[in-house]
This record gives sequence, structure tokens and C-alpha cells, in this order.
Amino acid sequence: MDDKETLRVGVAVRRLRRGLGLTLAVVAERSGLSVPFLSQVENERARPSARSLQRVADALNTTVGELYDAADCARTVDVVRAEPEGETSGVRQLLRGHHQLHAMEFTGEQDTGREFQHRNDEVMYVADGAAEVEAEGRAYRLERGDTLCLSGGVRHRWRAAMPGTRILIVAVADHIEAIEETRH
Repeated sequence: MDDKETLRVGVAVRRLRRGLGLTLAVVAERSGLSVPFLSQVENERARPSARSLQRVADALNTTVGELYDAADCARTVDVVRAEPEGETSGVRQLLRGHHQLHAMEFTGEQDTGREFQHRNDEVMYVADGAAEVEAEGRAYRLERGDTLCLSGGVRHRWRAAMPGTRILIVAVADHIEAIEETRH
């Protein structure tokens, strides 16, 4: 593993810590490491020793191996190729692994009749065709090129309004707590 991959373990530490709802102070107390050092690790400004990383993993109730696996998922470039022409029907994941975003492509006549409500924000983009969306008691018709943004917590349902419709949905992943960070 090269230095850049080793450093990316900080992204995995921060993601897991936030997912568990823990502050840096709590992880510092549990691990016996300082808050400034943990902050540097999470921001990829410091590389923890094997012993320090083990202490962080223990504080987060995980293993060093799982932290490295999560860091491996944090690669900066990953290409997901389109399906061959004529084989695009149904649902396709647009991202691999665990990311802060969740992205899917829906092709064809999609209508689950199901209502959705997600914790985090979601964007729907109509690449081809048209869609009908019901959100918060209002109906919207989206045409090719239209985008609809739904805030977290908004109840909604949608369906493709014509054959050949292709819809892209990108959302903040459910395992990430969407919070507004303030910078000083």
C-alpha cells in the first residue's frame, strides 16, 4: 500500500466516527490519543503508527483491517462504464462501494407505487422521457433535462411517464448524517 492510500485511512476514521455519532473528544478519551492528533489523522495531515491506528480502531469498535477496507473505498477515481447499447432497462448503480453520495439510474417504465422518505437530500434528473412526481401533496411533471431537488424528510413517489424514460437519482447516502458545518 502506498503513502497516499495509507493517509486515506483518515477519511474512513472520520466517516465511521460521524456515523457512530461520536465527537473527536470521545474518540480521544477512548483511545488515549489527543484531539489535535486525531483531527490531523482525519484531515490526512498525519499518518498514525500501527499502534495508534489500533487504538483508534478499538475506540470505534472496529478493526484496523476494516478501516483499511473503508479507506480503499475512498479512492478518488472510479469509472463505472455504461451498459452495452440495448441492455439498459431497470435499475443501475452508478457508484461502487461506500460513498457520501448514492447514485442510481432508472431506465424504462418504473412505477413501484411506493412512497419514499429519505433522511438526506436527493436530486432527480430526467435524462430522457418524462416523469411524474408527487411530493408533499403536490404533483410535478418533469420533462427531459428537468431537475427536482427534495430536502431530507420529504415524502414522495414517482413514476416514469413514458416509455424509454431515463432518470438519474443522486442522494446523500443514508449512512451519512447530513449536517451543515460552520467554519470559523
